[in-house]
Amino acid sequence: MSGGINSTTINSASTAASVGVEPEAGERIDPATNNAVPVSKERAEYVAKVGPYDRYQAMQDLRDANQGKWVYRACRRVFDIVFSGAVITVGLIPGALICAAICLESPGSPIYSQKRICRTYRDGRMHEFTMYKFRSMYKDADERLKELQGCNEVDGAMFKMKDDPRITPIGKFIRKYSIDELPQLWNVFIGDMSLVGPRPPLVEEVEQYEDIAYRRLLVKPGITGLWQVSGRSDL
Repeated sequence: MSGGINSTTINSASTAASVGVEPEAGERIDPATNNAVPVSKERAEYVAKVGPYDRYQAMQDLRDANQGKWVYRACRRVFDIVFSGAVITVGLIPGALICAAICLESPGSPIYSQKRICRTYRDGRMHEFTMYKFRSMYKDADERLKELQGCNEVDGAMFKMKDDPRITPIGKFIRKYSIDELPQLWNVFIGDMSLVGPRPPLVEEVEQYEDIAYRRLLVKPGITGLWQVSGRSDL
């Protein structure tokens, strides 16, 4: 939606709350673009509680407005289920061999689980889920992370280190060819993720987000996306 809107059609939820008026669905102004965006009643109630309208809330409303694209969303979900289910079935034996190799190389579970943020609810709450990977690091990798923070090679909340000593020899191989990500097909199958989308961030990464970064949480995360096919950490 582009262009401005007459100020007489804008009903500020925070103003409504201050005068005791029940928030209603309508339109608000995105402060970053000065464009009008539709607002659900749930969002209006949320804004009334938390305060002034901001960029993050405007993006949430745009996502709510696109909920009517049910045909596209249904087709995409069917494709995710069929494709992930087929690959999981075909990959059961190779996956078992990878698990055996990981266990023989270092002690611990061959499957690594980690809490990630999926997306946001319409009232602003975060949806947390458990993401799965083939374990590519030694068992104590999470405990050793703090002592390696000074070697972080990227800015921001994400940690990247080219020669990370926590990665096992087999881990280097499966990471090089993204084999470690294959267990996430189960996340796709059950609906936590999609095949294509932004990578799901860690909880602590989201805690350090600036407002503009919350755009990532407007869509379901995926196994692969533009970043993965364009060079990943080399960008």
